[in-house]
Amino acid sequence: MIEVRFFARFREELGADTEQLEADRVNCVEDLLTDLRGRGGAWSRLFAEDQRVMAAVNQEVADQSTPLKDGDEVAFFPPVTGG
Repeated sequence: MIEVRFFARFREELGADTEQLEADRVNCVEDLLTDLRGRGGAWSRLFAEDQRVMAAVNQEVADQSTPLKDGDEVAFFPPVTGG
């Protein structure tokens, strides 16, 4: 299983902070984003290809090509800005 965690506006708009996903459904972060997008509604809007989404795998910043395996934790969060 892969534990998927949602932070900030993702958590608020989806009404979920975590879920479990079968590891054999995805090979990398990009596959996971495609899976989430395919759910429709807020999922499609928040994870649309033109939206900037930050990801971390096992608490390390990741990109879409980062591979995933059973036991991984993937976190999605909006970009952080400073001033």
